[in-house]
Amino acid sequence: MRWKKTLLNDAKLYLILDRQVRPYEQLFEIARDAIEAGVDVIQLRDKQGAAEDILDFSKRLSGLTRERALLMVNDHADAARAGHADGVHLGQEDLPLAEARSLLGPDAVIGISCQTLEQAREAEVNGADYIGFGSVFKTLTKPERLPMNLGLLEEVVRTNKIPVFAIGGITLSGMNLLISRGVGRVAVCREICLAGDVKAVVRQFKMSLPADETWKKQYLRG
Repeated sequence: MRWKKTLLNDAKLYLILDRQVRPYEQLFEIARDAIEAGVDVIQLRDKQGAAEDILDFSKRLSGLTRERALLMVNDHADAARAGHADGVHLGQEDLPLAEARSLLGPDAVIGISCQTLEQAREAEVNGADYIGFGSVFKTLTKPERLPMNLGLLEEVVRTNKIPVFAIGGITLSGMNLLISRGVGRVAVCREICLAGDVKAVVRQFKMSLPADETWKKQYLRG
């Protein structure tokens, strides 16, 4: 559906609901508050959960997000399809993009995690709808990874034509540094999921991110 791609192209703030950070009931409340505050994309991430739990929670979330925010499921293309999600987010070791596209169809949104320029280019060529690029900073989600060279992130944002979301240890305090590197889209987990006031933090992120692409054109000319 065209509205999915329109939402994605306009998306700035991507929230990752991680089951290893908060239990499902709390994640549901976080999702509700975040959507009310204007989050653009929500991803359900549960690396240790049972398939039926992921499916059930995806169905619950889809009632909140429908045409207000995109709903993505991490890893599980089958749960994304059966759980009425808008698409799936895949890592480098997950289901190949072509197989996910075959399963979910042309209207599904498919995102790919990338850590190198080559991976980002390959994802775009192979038909990914967006890229999650990182880990940008040190993060508890991927504790084994070192912070990224921001010059690499800058190059990916500058050269890739599909949306690129900076991911990994993203906080409000780091936004000015990212924006100075041309980043206009971020994926956030703990800074929102552990916030005392989810709506306030979401709104702060939204206010810190450029509202349109004018800034990017100026940045690229510079």
